[in-house]
Amino acid sequence: MEPIVPFEPVLTEQIPSGAHWVAQVKWDGVRILTYCNGQTLRLFNRKLNERTAQYPELQPIHRYCSASSVILDGEMIAFTAGKPSFYEIMRRDSIRKLDNLEKAKREVSITYMIFDILFYNGEWILEQPLEERQSLLQKIISLQPDIQLVQNFPNGEHLFQAIQTQGMEGIVCKDRTSTYRLGGEDARWQKYKNYRDLIAAIGGFTLQSGVVNSVLMGLYDHAGSFWYIGHSGTGRLTQQDWRDLTATLQPLVIKECPFVAKPQRTNEAFWVKPSLTAKIQFAEWTPHRTLRQASIQAFVSVPLELCTF
Repeated sequence: MEPIVPFEPVLTEQIPSGAHWVAQVKWDGVRILTYCNGQTLRLFNRKLNERTAQYPELQPIHRYCSASSVILDGEMIAFTAGKPSFYEIMRRDSIRKLDNLEKAKREVSITYMIFDILFYNGEWILEQPLEERQSLLQKIISLQPDIQLVQNFPNGEHLFQAIQTQGMEGIVCKDRTSTYRLGGEDARWQKYKNYRDLIAAIGGFTLQSGVVNSVLMGLYDHAGSFWYIGHSGTGRLTQQDWRDLTATLQPLVIKECPFVAKPQRTNEAFWVKPSLTAKIQFAEWTPHRTLRQASIQAFVSVPLELCTF
């Protein structure tokens, strides 16, 4: 079996509704497809990189799946304090030296959240509607503590409110009648993310071809110390906005890093005196107190004393 590029949901700004839509929790982990030809089992991520060795718990497949041959689609997650933690699952997914695997297994327990099936007992079933593929999953998957089926909910708005209170990543809404499109994305699957925002001060930047391509951001603690919280080179800025930002930041360049601790991998960075502030949208805080999936929404005129943890 050759690995395939999986079907992806498109980002939406409005939760779809109607009888033909179901909503699912967007589990914050690593997309993993399971390939079993009846003799061997292999795991690949969405970028077609093999991950069989990283998750030995999924073997043998007959512990939880009765199919003679199958391709399953799902999300590999790790829980911390009752919530999926991207940081924790990456501790497992990033293992390259198998000598470290046993230690990682003890420290990071995984759960495979299965949400689709593409191939079953020698036949592709991509053209079957989603609800039929899910019905098949319920028949052939034996639930285990580490093997679960992703649950459908009829009301996306209600589900989103629930995941918001838990600080989780978001939801995915799917058309019950949707077929599975290999290597693509379309609006039959839509993701709605639970973004948060804050106001941060800019403490540095990097250049590409003489134009700013990312900014380094920080917040102040109660003692007035300026701490690095991450960088961003994405958001709602146009090419002209980036050129204007370059002209704004260059006169503010200073020699010394303004952050309490110099960020890693910043040899190409230019430091600036914190004065420019920006509204930043992000998914979550990492254990290292940096922002995940940070994007610039706008530059705003806010006093620095309001850029605090």
